[in-house]
Amino acid sequence: MDAFLDALSKFIAADLRTATPLLLAGLGIVFSSRAGLVNIGVEGMMLVGALAGVLGSWVFGNVWMGVLVAMLASSVIGLLFAYLSITVKANQIVVGTAINILGVGLTTSFARTIFGVNVAPPRIASFPRIIIPVLSDIPYLGTAFFQSNVVVYIAILLVPIAHFVMFKTDVGLKVRAVGEHPRACDTVGINVYLVRYMTVIYSGLLAGFAGAYVSLGLLSFFTEDMIAGRGFMALAAIIFGKYTPRGTLLAALVFGAAEALQFRLQAAGTNIPFQFLLMLPYVLTILALAGFVGRTRVPAALGTPYEKE
Repeated sequence: MDAFLDALSKFIAADLRTATPLLLAGLGIVFSSRAGLVNIGVEGMMLVGALAGVLGSWVFGNVWMGVLVAMLASSVIGLLFAYLSITVKANQIVVGTAINILGVGLTTSFARTIFGVNVAPPRIASFPRIIIPVLSDIPYLGTAFFQSNVVVYIAILLVPIAHFVMFKTDVGLKVRAVGEHPRACDTVGINVYLVRYMTVIYSGLLAGFAGAYVSLGLLSFFTEDMIAGRGFMALAAIIFGKYTPRGTLLAALVFGAAEALQFRLQAAGTNIPFQFLLMLPYVLTILALAGFVGRTRVPAALGTPYEKE
């Protein structure tokens, strides 16, 4: 029994670590989606954030400077997405796809130019693990919840903050209203374009943070295409979570559990071909979308450009 509980506590800790980038990115997408924008470019934003975070940490020797650089770089990509989707009124799916392709091209080119190819990675400052006194000594629960990376705690704390802002403040009310009835909002004096711009930039900031966590918290360096579909999984998480912060947390934990289970099964040396284990998180994402996308109420103006009269 002790062995089972010990393994379970370690699995929960691994689940929290793997769910964190999905949760961070998802909390940003919740706001942009609620404002009526389909930001599928989050994969490219996370990838830019992953490289920018490594560069910032390497240049300044401080992991939080890396986070700042990552968030700024991804917010610029978010601003580009906002301009093309909101001002130019281009198709949001096409723009998001282009952002993802741009992210792959930019990060690959810059990484090879700066760090070279097939060289030993330089020493990079990464996120520290925080062991909470007293609580970390609780049998099993301490290992599961109170010995995690600092970003894990930040991501979880952001959930109630995001919920409060979304559903208890005027800012959240405006965001939700713009996503449902943008013309009515315009009539009463709410700047629809400004609200949508701000939510997309915010989603870019959190996508950059999520990308920096992947490169500085999970791997401690940048590798090409290292986000590996986590941006799309974050999109699936908000649909699974019905466009709410708390629902996104639950979905991120479910998808994170699939990724953590994949790692555990590979480490255990099972006879299952590793290709099938690698498929596990993505298969679960597809199944979740297939089961929930039709039962989730989306914002009425989601994906629809606003034409001001």
